[in-house]
This record gives sequence, C-alpha cells and structure tokens, in this order.
Amino acid sequence: MSEHVEKKSVYVTIFLLLIVGTALTVFVAFQDLGVLNNIVMLGIAVTKASLVVLYFMHARHSSMLTKMTILASVVWLLILFSFTLQDYLTRGMLPYPGK
Repeated sequence: MSEHVEKKSVYVTIFLLLIVGTALTVFVAFQDLGVLNNIVMLGIAVTKASLVVLYFMHARHSSMLTKMTILASVVWLLILFSFTLQDYLTRGMLPYPGK
C-alpha cells in the first residue's frame, strides 16, 4: 500500500495556521461582537478542527471509506446536537404544574 507523504513545509504551514487561529480565538474572546461571538468562535474552531483532520490525521489522502466514515460521524454529531438544542430551547414553553 502506497501512502502519500507530505512535505515538511506543508506541516509547518498548517502548524502556523493553527497558531494564527489560536491567536485569533484569543483576540475575538476579548471583543464584544454581541450575538456574533459564538458564531465567529465556532467558525474558527471548525476551521482549525478541519485542518487537523485533513492534514495531521491524513484524511485528505485517505480512501473513500475513511472519508465516508468521517462524514457519517459529523452528521451523527449534528443529529445529537440538534436533539440537545431542541430540548434546551423548548424548556419553559409549557407551564410548570401549579402555576
């Protein structure tokens, strides 16, 4: 089985991008963006996680089965998050007994 070998410069570039992402996360944490704080932070986190999965976990050059497994796990995670968010957002819609 032949494996794809990345150049060292690619790993250094990805590492530097992750460092910039971390610095950007710290910078945004001290800014007041209102409702956009969570959206910006999640965007940075998803970008950094994607870089780690694609390059350091070698998902970029892996088989289609591995890519489908990663996609299925992300879809499953979104389903779990949606059920949790649905429970959290609908609390208080029904009155408590005795009120």
